[in-house]
Amino acid sequence: MNKTADAVVIGGGVSGVSIAYSLAKRGVKNVAVLEKEYLASGATGRCGAGVRMQWGAELDCVFAKYSIDFFERANDELGYKGDIGFKQGGYLIVGSSEKETAQFRKNVRLQNGLGIPSKLLTPSEAKEIVPHLDETKIACATFCGRDGHLNPFHMTRAYADAAARLGARILLDTEALGIRVRGGMKTVMTNRGNIETPVVVNAAGAHAPLVAEMTGVSLPVRAERHEILVTEPVAPLQGPMVISFSKNIYCQQTPEGSFVMGRGDRDEPGSYNIGSSWSFMEKMAATCCELMPLLQDLYIVRQWAGLYSLTPDRHPIYGGVREMEGMYLACGFSGHGFMFAPATGTAVAEAVCNLPPSLPVRGLDKDRFERGEEIWEPSVV
Repeated sequence: MNKTADAVVIGGGVSGVSIAYSLAKRGVKNVAVLEKEYLASGATGRCGAGVRMQWGAELDCVFAKYSIDFFERANDELGYKGDIGFKQGGYLIVGSSEKETAQFRKNVRLQNGLGIPSKLLTPSEAKEIVPHLDETKIACATFCGRDGHLNPFHMTRAYADAAARLGARILLDTEALGIRVRGGMKTVMTNRGNIETPVVVNAAGAHAPLVAEMTGVSLPVRAERHEILVTEPVAPLQGPMVISFSKNIYCQQTPEGSFVMGRGDRDEPGSYNIGSSWSFMEKMAATCCELMPLLQDLYIVRQWAGLYSLTPDRHPIYGGVREMEGMYLACGFSGHGFMFAPATGTAVAEAVCNLPPSLPVRGLDKDRFERGEEIWEPSVV
């Protein structure tokens, strides 16, 4: 292992390797990415892998649009020999009340003003897009055909391979055990030796607070379990992802035919628990069968869980750390880190390289909560 690096990125999920690629593109060639297991072994490899531009806050709409623009050309731009598997079947977001209908109208106006081709639908129009939807259970819907789904493992590998070709080192089975600070330099201590660097990027997902604690920094981020299940593969039935904020569900048929669906538990305590529960399966099945009764006969193949890294306002934390020069954050994505990965790479690389920001990241630092300047996102599952 080289004992020095121009930057060390802690975390080998899609955000970490996107940051490494973006740094290398901007001339920071000697980047080391530390991953304690294998690529995408954390939240990235456990996520539902949907990507959407339909958000309620302008920042999220901009980040998501930037990222989907990238996903559409990612195979070519990254020179990937495989296929990231980006399928743009759209997102159908269903609402169940007058309150949600009013919010959806507001969301669509915002999205359209930013160039996002979403539209508000009646229940019968929603059923035309997903025929097995029980339209009597909804009050409205929105749809955007450019939203979609991609393979998280291929996407992460594509970024990692491209970063490596530009000089980055992807160090697997390499766990950050501590960070010692001396002047402007940091020593990142790992199970495979120490690395001296002026720049450390904390992209450790739900474990980002533990990494920050190595330098005495506290982050307003907590880990929360979210569970997913997958069914047997069947013939094509559903093009778009179907989601509902009020009913707490997302449901997507993959290109291979299986349905992937998940939800969170609003009563789930903060923890690093990634075990599975019967309660989730029962609630998931009940909600799915209420909205889409045709799916009731599908066999469940397996279920698993992953960790959301939640901030109080459900927006990520980007940028430098007031307490320590050369320390940067990319964490607290609150369940949408996978779909924001291209924007994350650009935003963090520009901050590290002291370049003018091309994305509206101002105000997304960790201290916004102390200042009382939260930026709320209403459209989170």
